[in-house]
Amino acid sequence: MSKKQKGETLNSLNKGFKVPDTYVIIFFVVCLAALMTYLIPQGMYQVEDITYVVDGAESTRTVIKDNSFQYALDDNGQPLKQGIKLFEAGGGVGLMNYLFEGMVSGDKWGSAIGVMAIILVCGGAFGIMMRTGAIETGIMAMIRKANGKERLMIPVLFIFFSAGGAIWGMGEESIPFAMILVPMVVAMGYDGVTGVLITYVATQIGFATSWMNPFSVVIAQGVAGVPVMSGSTFRIVLWVVFTGVGLAMTMIHAERVRKTPTLSISYETDAYFRDDMNKAEGNAEGQKLQLGHILVLLTLAATIVWVIWGVLTSGYYIPEISTQFFIMGVVAGIIGVVFKLNDMKLNDIATAFKQGAADLVGAALIVGMAMGIMLVLGGSDPSSPTVLNTILHGVSEAFSSLSGTLAAVLMYIFQSVFNFFVVSGSGQAALTMPIMAPLADLLDVTRQTAVLAFQLGDGLTNLIVPTSGCLMGALAVARIDWSQWIKFMWKFLGVLMLMSIATMIIASVMGF
Repeated sequence: MSKKQKGETLNSLNKGFKVPDTYVIIFFVVCLAALMTYLIPQGMYQVEDITYVVDGAESTRTVIKDNSFQYALDDNGQPLKQGIKLFEAGGGVGLMNYLFEGMVSGDKWGSAIGVMAIILVCGGAFGIMMRTGAIETGIMAMIRKANGKERLMIPVLFIFFSAGGAIWGMGEESIPFAMILVPMVVAMGYDGVTGVLITYVATQIGFATSWMNPFSVVIAQGVAGVPVMSGSTFRIVLWVVFTGVGLAMTMIHAERVRKTPTLSISYETDAYFRDDMNKAEGNAEGQKLQLGHILVLLTLAATIVWVIWGVLTSGYYIPEISTQFFIMGVVAGIIGVVFKLNDMKLNDIATAFKQGAADLVGAALIVGMAMGIMLVLGGSDPSSPTVLNTILHGVSEAFSSLSGTLAAVLMYIFQSVFNFFVVSGSGQAALTMPIMAPLADLLDVTRQTAVLAFQLGDGLTNLIVPTSGCLMGALAVARIDWSQWIKFMWKFLGVLMLMSIATMIIASVMGF
């Protein structure tokens, strides 16, 4: 059987088995979380503020007090099991409140509101840019001039985004870049999966193996009482190895799809980008870069430089980055109208913005739904009675009878699973490290190794958990459904997880 026939057979099998929609999957997870509130009593911790030093500056973090767990008690003095209601009035959280409450939770600096906002704003901005036709025209011109060497872009971009994840915790920032690069790699003969791999996936590999990420390793080390940015040599080696393996798997997938496009899990959805590229290629006028196209592309390049500069020098995050790309969209629209690119008129700027945002509404809703899961469990506040706190305490108690290498491996597995509920790296560090650090002392595991378990567990499962707004945003940009993504990613992540387990064993044995 030829590769083409295998691809067609695989597609026919996929059509015979219909995986539930992501919305359906999340709803069932919410129902499971609701059931847990009837079976598991609520618990809480006492908290305290600790300080640690980063680059000579003092930072403060609210963390759990050691050995401070206690159950919430009912009127009879028994651990309280307060099952969630089907509906809660007055702005409370009931089972069916999960969507609205999830969507309005958080603030502009993170999930859910902030992540939803950057997805919609950037979607609208790139809708305007795509309306000018400059992106498609520029891509086709680049491919013609590259003359077969365009495949060298994949390793360069993968390493760049992995370094971004390692150095400044790049995550949400990869979504706007995916809007540019997904159509580009599809035009080069690859698929949308490749576009997500070289952007979002690369950032999370860097995030998980970072030696200086201010949003994960720095906070975790500060909370655990480990010198901030210590162990950098080991982690840099780790970053090189994991990035190398991730890049190798990406290149293997990319070349496999380039030879047999129908093998891709996103072959059908990539038709959206292929059609756009075919129109650009078939348009005689579009084959030649005009001055207007060049100005739009220069606006895009200037915005990328501005974003990188802002993140590195001024700590720009979701609010600033959203505005930067909105400005880019407005400027690109004005250029499109002035130079009449694709016969653009003033109202077309508004129409394109609305269409671009509309294309990503589904992803924004998923961010809110995912946050609803944690709210149904009571939220992530350690000082409030929640089911999540009781689960965290139960796991720490179970670990107390273990020792050595097995404990280190199980710490990593626990952090990986816990990341489903608390996707935020800094949030997970504040919740788990005050418990795992002293527990490590009792289990003959160094605190540095406990931090490493947190890092790897927190970062790598971001590649699959539907509660990650960044992942769902990146998939929405590439028009890949989460259920389809899992079909591809489980093997990719499986390799990285086996490497992580080996890393934990090595770290434990060498006393890292």
